[in-house]
This record gives sequence, structure tokens and C-alpha cells, in this order.
Amino acid sequence: MARNDPVPSTVLVTGGAGFIGSHACVELLDHGYEVIVVDNYSNSAPQVLTRVERIAGRFVGAVYELDIRDRRALSAVFDRHDVDAVVHFAALKSVSDSLRRPVEYYDTNVGGTTALLRAMHEHGVHRLVFSSSCAVYGEAGPGPLDETTVPRPANPYAASKRLCEEVLADVCRRRPEYTVVCLRYFNPAGAHPSGLLGEDPRGTPDNLMPRLAQVAAGHQEFLRVFGDDYPTRDGTAIRDYLHVMDTVEAHRLALDHLTDAPGMHVYNLGLGRGSSVLEVLAAFSEAAGRTVPYAMAPRRPGDVAELVADATAVTRAWGWRPALTLADMCRDAWRFQRLNPRGYAGSDRRPKPKEC
Repeated sequence: MARNDPVPSTVLVTGGAGFIGSHACVELLDHGYEVIVVDNYSNSAPQVLTRVERIAGRFVGAVYELDIRDRRALSAVFDRHDVDAVVHFAALKSVSDSLRRPVEYYDTNVGGTTALLRAMHEHGVHRLVFSSSCAVYGEAGPGPLDETTVPRPANPYAASKRLCEEVLADVCRRRPEYTVVCLRYFNPAGAHPSGLLGEDPRGTPDNLMPRLAQVAAGHQEFLRVFGDDYPTRDGTAIRDYLHVMDTVEAHRLALDHLTDAPGMHVYNLGLGRGSSVLEVLAAFSEAAGRTVPYAMAPRRPGDVAELVADATAVTRAWGWRPALTLADMCRDAWRFQRLNPRGYAGSDRRPKPKEC
């Protein structure tokens, strides 16, 4: 289904080969946008974009392998393309890794965002959809949490996302030509229903769903459940899981609504109900048709007991609401695992773009 515009808008997607970024590229291509991708492949693979094009039946306009902190390389991308808006996914995103490498997280996430803003400003691009996180709420307490909840980030990853939000909000206050939609989403999971795209992180997965998939496939002996003494219904941490397809639909709608009003607009994305680790484990076992073994382990530093969204604001604003369930997420994640037992390894590499 194409957009109504006679000439599709051109969107730069940072981190477009990543888990959410690649699904967003499919969504945007399906709706008539021209897509330009930049990614440094630190936690992704260039082969992903071949699959994006296969699903969408359209080519990505151009792909550039670069780190967005490289201002000269990023500026050259804006020189070569008439970019109308940016969707900004590129970031480091592991809570546990951020505790070990806080400086790298601030440098990449905050420094990358300010470098992007600089390039946008120099090229007259003032519309941005920012990929934030429910992690900014941190120790705010049990949910559902709405956008008025005071953020209390509990780890460097969350703090870096919050700092990015503050920078973007200040720019919007001081420069009225800017419009930023900030999406705080709650635990994206699942995969594209085709089984061609999914979550394939490098090394040991940090997120629950890909860890479950690897254990169910026999690549790991058992799942470590971090913490069984949280003040929750079964002692394990509760999160609001959202299908990645619902997540990227909201990003596409955000682009459609960037012309509504200038300034900074913050929205939560989530189902509005939480699932504990043990509940997700049971749902995944059912989807896989096998029992996923697990063992309890101590809490991880930086984790919080519960994060559940109140996403009614975005429903009121755009009519968006999630259509897919936890069972759908588990089914699609397991399909991706079965069809791609080695992840993206061995897939055809997309040819590098010719220099302009």
C-alpha cells in the first residue's frame, strides 16, 4: 500500500540493518518511502538488506557503511541525497554491557545523536523520529507508566537515551523549525512473519526472546533467569513485550505525522500489560512445541522489577494500537530461528554502493 504523495519522501534510516531498523526499512518501502541506510554493522550484518529488498520487492535507495559519529562521512550522505526526514535507530543497547563500558555508551549514543543533528542542521533537515526506550523510566515504579512519569534511568544505556531526549527537546525549544517524535518503546520482540528477518545479535544475546530461541534450538544448554526475588507475581522481572511489526508500524506513522506540529512529541509504545520472564518462557515453550530448560541466577545489576506501558496517548493521537500478542511474538521468533539456525551467517552479502 503506497502513501498518497505523488513523489515518495526520502528517509534516512540510521542503524537500518539492525533488528528494528531492518523491519522499519521493510515497512517504509512497503508504504512508498525512498529509504537510505547508514550502519556500521557493529551488531548487524549487511546481508540483512538483501532480505529487506526481497520482502519489500523494492531496492533500498543506497546503503552506506559508516559510523554516524564520523561527521565528514555522514555529511557526504546528506550531500548526495535530498533527505526529507531521519529515523534514528543507531545506538548501543545492552544494559549489562553499558555497565561495563559506560563511556562507550555515552560516546556512541549521545555523541552519535549530536553528530547526526549537526549534519541535519547543516543540510536543512529538521524532521526526526528518535528511537528511545522504556529504560529511561528505570526505577520509576510499577506501571502502567505514561509519558508524564518522571524518568529515573538505572544504568548507563538508559541514561544515554535520556540524555539524547533532553538534547532533542532543547533543540526543539530553541529552534522552532524542528519537529521530533520520540518513541519510548517497551521490549520489541518477535520477527517478520516471513521468517526472513529477525533478531540475530552478535555473541550471547542480551534480550530474552533470542536467548530463548537459542536454548530451544539446542545452541545453549539452558536459559538463565536473572532474579527470582523481585516483588512481582512469580518473583521474576516483568516487561511489556511488543511485536517488532507493531513497533515499526508506529515509526512509519510517526513519519506521517511529522507535519502535524513542530516541537518535541514523546509517545510510549507497548501492549499495556506485562509478562514475567517465566510467563514468556512458558509461551515460548508452547510456540516451539518443546520445554525450554532454565535455571535461576542472581539479579543483574541495572535491571528493574517492572516496566509496563500506558500507551493511550499515541492511540489518541494517531489511532495506533498493537495488533499482535505475546504468542505471535514467540511464534515468529521461533520461525526465524528454525529457518535461520545460523542467523544471517552465509546469506548473500549486498553489493556495496557505487561512489557518487
